[in-house]
Amino acid sequence: MPSIDLSGKVAVVTGSGRGLGLAYAHALAAHGASVVVNDVDEAVAEAAVKSIEEADGRAVAEVVPVGSSEAAERLVNRAVEEFGRLDVLVTNAGILRDKVLWKMTDEDFDAVITTHLKGTFTCARAAAVRMREQGEGGSLILVGSPAGQRGNFGQTNYAAAKAGIAAMTRTWSMELGRANITVNAIVPVAATAMTETIPAFAPYIEAMRGGEPLPDFLRKGEGFGTPEDCAALVPFLASEAARGVTGQCVGIGGDKVALWSHPQEIRAAYADGGWTPGALADAWPTSVGAELQSVGIPAPKFPEA
Repeated sequence: MPSIDLSGKVAVVTGSGRGLGLAYAHALAAHGASVVVNDVDEAVAEAAVKSIEEADGRAVAEVVPVGSSEAAERLVNRAVEEFGRLDVLVTNAGILRDKVLWKMTDEDFDAVITTHLKGTFTCARAAAVRMREQGEGGSLILVGSPAGQRGNFGQTNYAAAKAGIAAMTRTWSMELGRANITVNAIVPVAATAMTETIPAFAPYIEAMRGGEPLPDFLRKGEGFGTPEDCAALVPFLASEAARGVTGQCVGIGGDKVALWSHPQEIRAAYADGGWTPGALADAWPTSVGAELQSVGIPAPKFPEA
């Protein structure tokens, strides 16, 4: 197996005080990268830094809410001031404000879009400027979600932000290719505070925290595991081993890794001179409408009792 060596590289991981973000920061540090940990809670951020240092890694904390250009500049500047450069950005910071469409307020929508979508944009822009100035390439690793690939009930704001992140991944991979900066999105599925609220998963997560392993039907069948299971993808995408990988959305969780497809046409029909509403109604059932696409994240398949 090729060795993943990130020695000398410097990474910023937003929202890395706990959960998936902390797992990403630990994985990068374990492979030699120096890490700027980011969180809105100073105590949480400092505890994360301490845990990395206790594992013989190098890290510092930058406490700031992601979203604004000023926050993005602070994160990039902290990396440069502390470690001299920036090579990797992981945009993990996020919040949830789940409500169905008719109950979602402007504040619910704006808060999630600001943190996830605008925060990814501002941080990626600041990182890209720095990486292009350095002239040695780099890696932008954006964090997506199955909700952004398929939609999810009650998550208008979150799903829209994550779908936008997938689109930005593809766009930026083209724009930054000449600068040797790769841009990929990871689509993690793990036992977190969010998934613990799903009743079907809750007993398995509770058992896991009590020391029991997750069963194979979750780890393999659902691609569902721990935050640490998802973290392996980050140092890989940040390494020279993935230098030819860009513009991709890669799912990971449990024992499973998968490549998500990009949206594309699956059926087409043609009418000389163009379509009329009546012609569409007549042709729809046997042409483009013959294979309508499903929506939403598929429900987990649990063994029968």
